[in-house]
Amino acid sequence: MFDPDKHHRRSIRLKGFDYSLDGGYCITICSHEKKCLFGRIEQDKMRLSELGKIVESEWLKSAEIRKEVILDAYVVMPNHFHAIVYFRRGLELKAQNQCRGVGRTPESIALGITANSRCA
Repeated sequence: MFDPDKHHRRSIRLKGFDYSLDGGYCITICSHEKKCLFGRIEQDKMRLSELGKIVESEWLKSAEIRKEVILDAYVVMPNHFHAIVYFRRGLELKAQNQCRGVGRTPESIALGITANSRCA
C-alpha cells in the first residue's frame, strides 16, 4: 500500500507536454513489490515463467485489440517489463526500432539477442 512517508515518488513527466498526443512512448511496468514473478535469467538469457509468458502474450494482443497502437521493441525481465509503444489516433506512424537488442520478436530470437542487451 502506498505510504507517502515511505514512498517519495516524484513525477518524471515533462512539464507542459501533452501526453495525449500521438507519438512514441517508452514504458516500464513493475511487478507488485518488485517480486521476480516473470522469470529468471539463466546463462545470460531470460527464461520466462508462466506469468512472464502471460505478460508477453497480453502485450502482443494489445495491437490486435487496439488499432491505434503500434508495438515496437520490448523485453520482459524478472520483475518488470520495458516497451516502446506508438499511439496513432490521428496519424499514420510507422514503428521503427529505436532500441536495438531488446525484445523477443522473431527477429531478435533469430539473432540470439539476450536479456542483457542494451539500448544503442
